[in-house]
Amino acid sequence: MFFKKLRMDIDAAKRNDPAARSKFEIWLTYSGVRALIWHRRAAFFYKLHLRLLARQISQWAKFRTGIEIHPAAKIAPGVFIDHGAGVVIGETAEVEEGVVIYQGVTLGGTGKEKGKRHPTVKRGAVISCGAKVLGGFTVGEGARIGAGAVVLKEVPPYATVVGVPGRIVRINGEKTQDLLPEKEDPVVKELCALRERVFALEEALARKDGQDRE
Repeated sequence: MFFKKLRMDIDAAKRNDPAARSKFEIWLTYSGVRALIWHRRAAFFYKLHLRLLARQISQWAKFRTGIEIHPAAKIAPGVFIDHGAGVVIGETAEVEEGVVIYQGVTLGGTGKEKGKRHPTVKRGAVISCGAKVLGGFTVGEGARIGAGAVVLKEVPPYATVVGVPGRIVRINGEKTQDLLPEKEDPVVKELCALRERVFALEEALARKDGQDRE
């Protein structure tokens, strides 16, 4: 089972990285693959309730690879962590097969809440460099999270999310407005009210000017 999962990880790296030259090179040098090997060891001991040992292994993996994965996180085989530096995956995170994660990504929580507080990333999703996905929601199958995006709410399947906070700009390749718009910005609301007031005053001045000339 261990070697089957390792083969799936290596195949994912070979499939997603055009710079990969051989499977042997991937096994020896790719930090994402090494981090997943260490994570599975840590997860094994975590399930045996040897949690201190599991955390020591995960911290050793972090030191060696720059990737921190909590031993309780559920990472399916066939996930590709590209480059990997600065990747953090929290305790209740779940990552399914075929997901691609780039450097600087955080799959984290938003506070000290209990229970499911880290995201579930469905099959085939891509999370670009520097993206932060924070909360116990689901990132749908085939979704794409743009570089530097901060995602705080559920992402539908095959959606593209960009920006801070993250907004849905495409679904199935078609442009769309965000399905769940943010609360109205009070600053923008005030500016719109001031603009309307200026227009009203300009019209009043124009009418008064016309009356004075008559």
